[in-house]
Amino acid sequence: MFSLFFINRPKFAFVLSIIIVIAGIIAIKSMPIAIFPNITPPQVQITTTYPGADAASLEKTTVIPLEQQINGVEDMIYMDTQCSDSGNMTITVSFDVGSNPDMNVVNVNNRVSIALPQLPETVQRQGITVKQQNSNILLLINIYSPTDEHDSIFLTNFACLNLLDEVSRIPGVGNAQVMGSLNYAMRIWIDSNKLASLQITPSDLINAVNEQNKQVPSGQIGGQPSEADQQFQITILSQSRMDSVEQFENIIVRENPDGSMIRVKDVAKVTMGAQAYTTFGQFNGKPSANLAVYQLPSANALEISQKVREIVKKQSESFPKGVAAEIVYDTTLFVSVSLKEVVITLIEAIILVILVVFIFLQDWRATLIPSIAIPVSLVGTFSFLLALGYSINTITLFAMILAIGIVVDDAIVVIENVYRIMEEEHLDPIEATKKGMLQVTGPVIATSLVLWAVFIPVAFIPGITGELYRQFAVTIAASVGISAFNALTLSPALCATFLKPKIEGKKEFILFRWFNKGFDKISEKYLSYVAATIRNLPAVVIFTVLLLAMIYFLYAYLPTGFIPNEDQGSFIVELQMPSGAALTRTEKVMESIREIVQKADGVADTITVNGYSLMSNMSTSNASLLFVVLKDWDQRKTPELQINAITSNIRNILQKDIPEGMTYVYQLPPIPGLGSADGFQFELEQKSGNNPQEITQVLNNFIYLANQQPELAHVYSLYRSNVPKVHAQFDIDKLKKLQISLDEAFGTIQSYFGSSYVNQFDKFGKVYQVYIQAESKFRATLQNIENAYVMNKRKEIVPMDTVLTLKPVLAPDIIYHYNMFANAEIEGAAAPGYSTGQAIDAMERVVKEVMPLGMQYEWTGTAYQEIIAGNQTIIVFMLAIIFIYLFLVAKYESWMLSLAVMLSVPVAILGALAAMWLAGIDNNIYAQVGFVLLFGMSSKTAILMVEFADKEYKSGKNLLDAAYEAAKIRFRAVIMTATAFILGVVPLLIATGPGANSRKAIGFAVFGGMLLDAILGTLRIPSFYVLMEKIIGWAEGKREPKIQKSDDSNSKPG
Repeated sequence: MFSLFFINRPKFAFVLSIIIVIAGIIAIKSMPIAIFPNITPPQVQITTTYPGADAASLEKTTVIPLEQQINGVEDMIYMDTQCSDSGNMTITVSFDVGSNPDMNVVNVNNRVSIALPQLPETVQRQGITVKQQNSNILLLINIYSPTDEHDSIFLTNFACLNLLDEVSRIPGVGNAQVMGSLNYAMRIWIDSNKLASLQITPSDLINAVNEQNKQVPSGQIGGQPSEADQQFQITILSQSRMDSVEQFENIIVRENPDGSMIRVKDVAKVTMGAQAYTTFGQFNGKPSANLAVYQLPSANALEISQKVREIVKKQSESFPKGVAAEIVYDTTLFVSVSLKEVVITLIEAIILVILVVFIFLQDWRATLIPSIAIPVSLVGTFSFLLALGYSINTITLFAMILAIGIVVDDAIVVIENVYRIMEEEHLDPIEATKKGMLQVTGPVIATSLVLWAVFIPVAFIPGITGELYRQFAVTIAASVGISAFNALTLSPALCATFLKPKIEGKKEFILFRWFNKGFDKISEKYLSYVAATIRNLPAVVIFTVLLLAMIYFLYAYLPTGFIPNEDQGSFIVELQMPSGAALTRTEKVMESIREIVQKADGVADTITVNGYSLMSNMSTSNASLLFVVLKDWDQRKTPELQINAITSNIRNILQKDIPEGMTYVYQLPPIPGLGSADGFQFELEQKSGNNPQEITQVLNNFIYLANQQPELAHVYSLYRSNVPKVHAQFDIDKLKKLQISLDEAFGTIQSYFGSSYVNQFDKFGKVYQVYIQAESKFRATLQNIENAYVMNKRKEIVPMDTVLTLKPVLAPDIIYHYNMFANAEIEGAAAPGYSTGQAIDAMERVVKEVMPLGMQYEWTGTAYQEIIAGNQTIIVFMLAIIFIYLFLVAKYESWMLSLAVMLSVPVAILGALAAMWLAGIDNNIYAQVGFVLLFGMSSKTAILMVEFADKEYKSGKNLLDAAYEAAKIRFRAVIMTATAFILGVVPLLIATGPGANSRKAIGFAVFGGMLLDAILGTLRIPSFYVLMEKIIGWAEGKREPKIQKSDDSNSKPG
């Protein structure tokens, strides 16, 4: 016997357990910490800028060539694109969970390189950035001016020079950027009247800057190869690029015949300005630069946050007067507080489990043995998790909480059996342990293997669902494995060493006496019911059929979900002004919104990003963004200060008080990196071409009907096809007659009204860009276009309205693509009282009513993953059930007897579904993880009884006597382990604070399942065993003697 060695050499067992604990402690110190495992699909983002281009031009010249090459890159799941009138383009490619992020970047970069020659020269000169990206901001560093003495341009560049580079080098940071494009640039502001009077064109200015602002390598005097007697070698330093406003002002544009010079300052104003004036930040109403930090999918968020804060603290010591930095928007605060709550729950569960064991065993020595098994098994599990590259996260800690009742199980089985033998047979602890281990070694190994049979196959499911199951499964499997090892090594060693026989005649503690009397009465009643059920097998069959029917209807009735939304301590308000609204107008309205939000109860800080939309991921003049940071969770314990109440209240106020624009109030997505907001994202696509008016018509009908559905709330889209624009059409015939180059005509328009990129200059150890553009007063109205001039090849000035026709049009300011199709994204959420699964079904219902030919739809983000997860759930359940059954068949060498164990599973599942229904919890992924655990736990409980009954029956006892005896002997141990598990999950049921919804979801499922299994399952397991044995007997032509019914329901069958 394996355990005999450790009974005789207990210190050997102690040493092994100590080694397991030490390995676990070392692992804990080394493991990363995160809210979730690495379940976010890796993303690669491709960005570029085409200065002066509108969205349609950018789509045709840049987006389509890039998409055609990138589409179908290895492991890609979907691709979405945005391009705007600001000339910015972003393509985000999402990949399968588990794909190699570095290889994804390489593969995309190779595809981009193929498309590069097809792109406009200006885009090629600007460059294309390809990088890993997490779509959600990890934290924001606010560099602001408390005294208002510095503007956003200064603060942005101060942040770039003093913080950006160092933050970018932190391991795990995928990207760090100051929101907006306020990087320094040399701006040459053209006076179009002076240019016309002096007969100078914008291209003359550009050529002059390109000629005189350049770095020229000049070689060396005496450089190799040289003469044989060369004695020295000197490097020649020649003209370098300019670095001051004065130098650019003095660039010579033209030399006149009289020898005079026309310089840049004669026709333009030169300033050190910004690269683009599209986005400005504020922190609590003060000018601010907002440095956004994004993490890589596999990075440790808490470590990144800590290192960022260290850098900010260190750099702040040398900040000049009027500059300060703070970090108030930090998503890792939710992570750390949520995990802290889970750890508290873990400690509470351990205390409750130990208390249950003590009440049942009523001996501190006996209680000590299973109590020691808990830390050894749980702490030791971390070493396995580290070896597999896992993190300490919500899923692994949930598994730890649920494992408490499991790992104590094996030790309880050992101690309870040894204690029973000591009392009944009056053996000393060592002999009782030896005999007891002979009886329970098989069940201990079997129950552990059945849990492995449940979880190990599940660990091979792909995708987000598979990764969640995998981390849960591996944690449970590792803890169960260590627990079984302890039960065969440490527990018998402790039993033989620490247990003492009961002192005869010693008076029991009064509470124990009350407990024992109560439990004896329960046992008597239980055995009477067992005796009745094993004599009435038809009723058992009917009960089982009804049970399965109830499970079917309740499972179908429960709404489905994916990941519960949590109070993450912050939310977002987005403003969308009417199409064509200027940025200054948008800023004023957002300031009114900020003042309203700042006064709301529970709000701590606000961060404004004017000119930017998070949902479209684009800079646009009619959009503005407000990050709202709430007070700590400890200060928001009342219902009206919960995040749902706060957002609902603010939404109602803004709808009433801000009539000028549309405001959207939304929370962060439950899984960072899956979408920009909570709720769902729905892609409405045009299958061929890009007809904005047709998309808008279908979109408006769709949104109207969707908002009539009771399951849906706040369904909307940011897509706009009616943005006022002006179409400038050159008359080619007139251009040719007047000898005007088409390039010169277009270049003049771009230089005046766009922003022509010229070249670069050096400053502060950085490289910045040079732009030419007309002064604001020369590009304020439509008449400014008509009053402009263009020069022909004869150096004559021609009025622009001679060759140009202006036509007002309506077109989108942002063009969206999804998987290469022109599309409009629809955002929405489930209405209060409904689940995300019901919201998805409602949207599918709307599709059938309004979707015309030529249009199609796709899901993305969280909804896409939820649909995939729903399709995989049945596979997960089937795998778990099949592998449990196959293991039992291999164990019992019987196809039918294994069903006696399997029939206990439906009881637990019914209990789980009933508890979720009563608690109002949807059938989400946490509950489904609980179901899988219940498959194993209910089977484990049944094995303890069936194993004993089968041994008794095979030893010659009557079938009914064997079943009855198993129920009688194993009832206390079964109830003790079940009670320990049930009370161990009670802290999950009463969870509050961050992460509470997730804890409740898994807690109610396993609590309800194990509770009903302990009440009904233990009653039915003996009858299931008798039923299966009778079927086997009938199949083999043997029958048990007919049992006469007795009127005494309490009598023992025989």
